[in-house]
Amino acid sequence: MSVNNSRKGPKEPRWLGPVVPRVALIPPISAARWLLVLVAAAGIYFFHGFLVPVLAALVIGFASWPLYRELLRRIGGNTTLGASLAIIFILTFLIVPIGIAISYTIDEVRQWIVWAAEVNRFGAPPPAWITGLPWIGEWVGVQWVEHVGSPGAIGGLIQLISGANIGNIYRAIVAAGGGAFHLLLMLLFMLIALFFVYRDGASFSQQIDLLGERIFPTRWERISRVVPATISSTVTGQTLIAIGEGIVLGIAYYIAGVPSPVTLGVITGIMALIPGGAPLSFTLISFYLVANGSYVAGAGLFLWGTVELFIVDKTLRPRLVGGPIKLPFLPTFFGLVGGVSTMGFLGLFIGPVLMALIVSIWREWIREAKMAESTEVEAADFTRGSGAQELPPEVPVVRKASSP
Repeated sequence: MSVNNSRKGPKEPRWLGPVVPRVALIPPISAARWLLVLVAAAGIYFFHGFLVPVLAALVIGFASWPLYRELLRRIGGNTTLGASLAIIFILTFLIVPIGIAISYTIDEVRQWIVWAAEVNRFGAPPPAWITGLPWIGEWVGVQWVEHVGSPGAIGGLIQLISGANIGNIYRAIVAAGGGAFHLLLMLLFMLIALFFVYRDGASFSQQIDLLGERIFPTRWERISRVVPATISSTVTGQTLIAIGEGIVLGIAYYIAGVPSPVTLGVITGIMALIPGGAPLSFTLISFYLVANGSYVAGAGLFLWGTVELFIVDKTLRPRLVGGPIKLPFLPTFFGLVGGVSTMGFLGLFIGPVLMALIVSIWREWIREAKMAESTEVEAADFTRGSGAQELPPEVPVVRKASSP
């Protein structure tokens, strides 16, 4: 008992004074939020190499989500089976045709490289369609002989532009095979990420909504609904239109007898992602046909491209790209250039989407500011009106007569 009493006795005073309750320097909620931000920043730093395929998977998932929901409804809601079928459909109807077109394009570009190597070795006279150009044909012919047609001219021109010779360019082409392998690896990662986006996208979006409503309680509902609609309208509309114009105009190039129609069709499809890019492409090719003496083919190609562009702009584009946001020319151009310089080919799709999100959020804020301003004006008018009713200036006071 004595031992227990000695243990429960009064404690010795602390060297630094009595114990007092202390207040945390950082509230637990703030500490948790900052910790979450730091963990997210560390994850982005360590896994930034996978950022591009994950963003591509998110963009494709958002754009194709309505079709995926219809697929889930038909198979009874099995998300694993639905995600597997969606990946198979994407491989069948999107990646395989693009791969075939790229293989044809590579074959045609190889022919151009072989032709350039032969001209650089032996020289070549200017083509007849160049010397036949009105007003500038003779000058262009002289420039051709000086910078292209004479032996070694193409090699010197390439060395002047790039600072490299033909041997270095050959080694660079060989090294491009490593870049192609890297692209295939990124494509594989994108498909894996897309599978999990399809399988777990609904539950993950609910978790993001839960956090977003805690962070932005008054704005999250509108912003979160604008994001998928913006991505769907931007990616689906622009991509389908670009692919369609590339195929249709590529077939027209083949019928008109244009050399390398597949390569020019792919270039036209990529240019169609830029406002005014497709008309510029088929107009220049039409001028080439006319300058080469194919007047009927050039005029027919220009007429066909004009009619096709009119139909697309008046019927398909408003339906496919008529979502909650219509991106102007300057943000689209900046999105394309910045996306390509940062993320490569995938930046053609991710860059405009990011710019569309920025523009949509900006417009949401402007709309909220205008609504708040109109609400304040209406409140001020109501206050002035209610005050006038409380003290009417010219209404006489009628008093009830007293009883006799």
